[in-house]
Amino acid sequence: MNANPTIEIDAQPYSFGLSPGRCALLVIDMQRDFLEPGGFGAMLGNDVSQLRRTIEPNRRLLAAWRAQGWLAIHTREGHRPDLSDLPPAKKIRGRTQTTIGDAGPMGRILIRGEPGQDIIPELYPAANEPVIDKPGKGAFYATDLQLILQQHGISQLVVTGVTTEVCVNSTIREANDRGYECLVPEDCVGSYFPEFHRAGLKMIAAQGGIFGWITHSDHLIKAMNVIGTS
Repeated sequence: MNANPTIEIDAQPYSFGLSPGRCALLVIDMQRDFLEPGGFGAMLGNDVSQLRRTIEPNRRLLAAWRAQGWLAIHTREGHRPDLSDLPPAKKIRGRTQTTIGDAGPMGRILIRGEPGQDIIPELYPAANEPVIDKPGKGAFYATDLQLILQQHGISQLVVTGVTTEVCVNSTIREANDRGYECLVPEDCVGSYFPEFHRAGLKMIAAQGGIFGWITHSDHLIKAMNVIGTS
């Protein structure tokens, strides 16, 4: 008998078969500078409430995931203090007065080890949960994420975090090219721009799930609760 049967999750464009033990939760860039009212994102004029609505769904999903003892991984976008991994094209992008590496509301902007670059307290990683510091948008670029997933025998990812159209979408596309099946709980991802959030989700599930599946965290948590009582 199979000790870890596939669990059917209600999703779009069709149900997702989650395989316990082979699926990891990947929480993208839930960082203080992006989500907190006094952070860099707010300084740029963004409405951080659009991202903060994802905190509670992520908190509930992460708690349920941890209760199962499954692998959870967190990412942070950020660069070395000497900026040796920051391409000039990224440094000057946007032509804003304050850019990556400059002093910001919570320390140097997107620099590893600075308060603003760290993950929000509500979703802070447990001691046994890997944290991936990434210099780019996608979580696979210039990181050891692929190695960690391979060491744990992971072939599926539940991807959450911010922002839907940038780092979440970039990571899912990278994962898809590497053969991973990706499931995205729509209430656990967010964008400063609601129209980009909606478009980003549509791109993932279009054409029969060209990059992955879309669901709601309630469907995932319900399935995990059934496992816990069986």
